[in-house]
Amino acid sequence: MSFNKVILIGNVGKDPEVRRFENNIKASFSLATSETYTPRGGEKVTQTEWHNVVCWRRLAEITESYIRKGSQLLVEGKLRYRSYDDKDGNKRYIVEVEADNIQLLGRKPDSAPSSGQQSERYSGSQQSYSGQTNQGQNPYNNGNTDSSPEDFSAQSADDLPF
Repeated sequence: MSFNKVILIGNVGKDPEVRRFENNIKASFSLATSETYTPRGGEKVTQTEWHNVVCWRRLAEITESYIRKGSQLLVEGKLRYRSYDDKDGNKRYIVEVEADNIQLLGRKPDSAPSSGQQSERYSGSQQSYSGQTNQGQNPYNNGNTDSSPEDFSAQSADDLPF
């Protein structure tokens, strides 16, 4: 048995870069995770690691719409390794996290869509998006066609499936 799973919580380093292909869409961005510790008898040290994150299809579309520089995210996915030859003929290796699920954390970003556009509620709740969404399915309703973005966070505890 084998298992390839990565879970990261961090902040987006720059706005996602989106590339559209004939039958696909790809979004990529960097995610910073930080660890703070104090060595014996020393001052506090913060170590930051940068991770390359890649999203495909519907998850890439959602990434393009909602994720901005500074957004705090939880990313679940798998490690992917690839290589290429640069312009000088040197072989370069890249490690990426191919996202399966992204959860928006933290407060509403300043660059969120205006109230006239489709927007997401950040009233202390967290939104999770999966790359396994059916094409054209609204990410807010999880299969319930009676739900809209405006009433998603206003559901009562009796409406929740768990």
